[in-house]
Amino acid sequence: MPRKPSVLFVCVHNAGRSQMAAAWLTHLAGDRVEVRSAGSAPAGRVNPAAVEAMREVGIDISAATPRILTVDAVRESDVCVTMGCGDTCPVFPGKRYLEWRLEDPAGQGVEAVRPIRDDIRRLVEGLIEEIAPEGSA
Repeated sequence: MPRKPSVLFVCVHNAGRSQMAAAWLTHLAGDRVEVRSAGSAPAGRVNPAAVEAMREVGIDISAATPRILTVDAVRESDVCVTMGCGDTCPVFPGKRYLEWRLEDPAGQGVEAVRPIRDDIRRLVEGLIEEIAPEGSA
């Protein structure tokens, strides 16, 4: 049985973009992909506007906790998706790195977070098609 791919989503605070991306990937790919998220300077909690925006589409991220980015998290992931964290993500040979340019939802209301949420969904759907298409489990 082939090993399932693993994805690490990284943003600065691990409170908005990376949490929404991890939730979308878990929701859409199920157990076909191992999902992690982390931040270079994690916040104390997940952005309430991100929680509300995801709740609107039936995904609950209210229990998620921002986590610090570690070298091990990168080492253990096949794909590292960064979202505005610059060069803080360690680079290892053989890993795939993607930079998703998305607006930062920090300090914004749910109205501003909805389009970011929807952009993330589209990007996650494309990633799933590449690394874990339907029927690959």
